Amino acid sequence: MPLCLRIGHLLPYSMSHSNTTDFTNPSTFILMGIPGLEAAHVWISIPFCTIYTIAILGNVSILFIVKMEPSLHGPMYYFLCMLAITDLVLSTSTMPKVLNIFWFNSTEIDFSACLTQMYFIHCFSAMESGILVALDLDRYVAICDPLRHFTILTNSVVAKMGLAVVLRSSILALPYPFLVRRWPYCRTNIIPNSYCDHIAVVNLACVDTRVSSNYGLFVLFSVIGLDMPFIMVSYIQILRAIFSLPTKDARLKTFGTCGSHLCCILAFYIPEFFSSLTHRFGHEVPLHFLILIANVYLLVPPCFTPSSMG
Repeated sequence: MPLCLRIGHLLPYSMSHSNTTDFTNPSTFILMGIPGLEAAHVWISIPFCTIYTIAILGNVSILFIVKMEPSLHGPMYYFLCMLAITDLVLSTSTMPKVLNIFWFNSTEIDFSACLTQMYFIHCFSAMESGILVALDLDRYVAICDPLRHFTILTNSVVAKMGLAVVLRSSILALPYPFLVRRWPYCRTNIIPNSYCDHIAVVNLACVDTRVSSNYGLFVLFSVIGLDMPFIMVSYIQILRAIFSLPTKDARLKTFGTCGSHLCCILAFYIPEFFSSLTHRFGHEVPLHFLILIANVYLLVPPCFTPSSMG
């Protein structure tokens, strides 16, 4: 059952049976925040605001420290700076509006602004995945082939990898707003979410939107389906190299260089994969739980990036 039909009880009868032309080309959408938990929005905003503030301060600190400290001008820290910028954009593209909804009930968002937010969310989510793979490659070379680390990952190679990640993400996310713009919205302009997620908007359309849904799955499996196997294989090799070290102290020290990165990977991929699939197939999952998880995967991973400095 489409997600928009599941919230029919939240809409006035007159709205759900309004004239088709009212929403065929909506100038604005209405973001509900977290449906069913409206009374708790102010309380929910406290951890959201705290985590967002920590993420902003932590990632800005990374950029400042790496810029000011010449000894950190190496592949790992270049990738960390890319990840910090990505996290700043990803969290800032959603959190200010989410907090406005929670604090001031500012639920209206312009149609074009909604599409722009959607593009940034999906573009920088894919970008984060690509940078995590690049960081993983850096850890793999540093641990498994340390003598050739700086000859393999030169500044030129790092720049090309960064450019490839940006191009892949930008191109994959580009069809999202164009597909959404082509659909007529004749049911309602109320989005049961706190931000303009692709599938949440598409589910409001009154035509067959399988093209959008299938493309979303294609991107999901193109990004995670390519990146996750690479990360898993490289971490198997990393763990084999760590456990082959002669002393316990050496094993612990080496594992510490990639432990925070592993936590960052898990914090990003698990909520994203769960959120994307349950939005499409988890029709029995409570809506407020879906929205909370969707916010978690955009908000929590940026907090793990500063810990990777260790």
